[in-house]
Amino acid sequence: MKRLSLCALCLLAMTPGLQAQPAAAAPPLTGKVEGGTYISPTGVFKVPVPVLPDLGGSVTDTENVVTFEDDFSLHVSIAAFAQDATQRWELSTRGPKDYLVYFFTNFVMPDFLRRYEGASIESARFLPSLNDGTLLTYTLLPGGSVFAGRAALASADPKSVVAKRGNLVFVKSGYIFVISSELAEHVLERSGTKRTTAEEDELLRQRLLDLVAKIEFARPATPDARK
Repeated sequence: MKRLSLCALCLLAMTPGLQAQPAAAAPPLTGKVEGGTYISPTGVFKVPVPVLPDLGGSVTDTENVVTFEDDFSLHVSIAAFAQDATQRWELSTRGPKDYLVYFFTNFVMPDFLRRYEGASIESARFLPSLNDGTLLTYTLLPGGSVFAGRAALASADPKSVVAKRGNLVFVKSGYIFVISSELAEHVLERSGTKRTTAEEDELLRQRLLDLVAKIEFARPATPDARK
């Protein structure tokens, strides 16, 4: 359980207050970029890099999480953690929908709550046809926006800015994936032009689905030695 709880912690490590240094000072990647494609350290997935250096794009990662960010409107992270025996048992006994709800509720949200007081799940839905079952959630994170410094807000306090994120959670090749993206428009748009909640949800959903469609999943290069 401890191993899997790090999933949300690593996601949070890429958010305000705990972000990696700017690209010039960033540590070497744990994974690698080849021909414009990011390849995870485990080899379980690869994805075209969705940011451009000329637009301030940066790629930072750990063994299990990669974050892509630029200076304008993109912030997305992909986490992939190998399931241990307990998690595989939970999946087999609960089934995909209940398992993913269980995982998000018990591992991801508690860490969001520890990092952002008042964090909440705005809504959630299960997508049965995506990757044999995917949980889509929309979360509101007070003080959790990477775009707070760019927003035209009355308050200069970043903690007053509520980030909205879409999160996809699914199991693929024995790994739990958590893909998270902040909706920049939620904080950058002025009140008179803000989208409705339904419009925001659809925009985030489409962006996440577009990203997932570009990910190439594969089993780890080394034999699976999980117990």
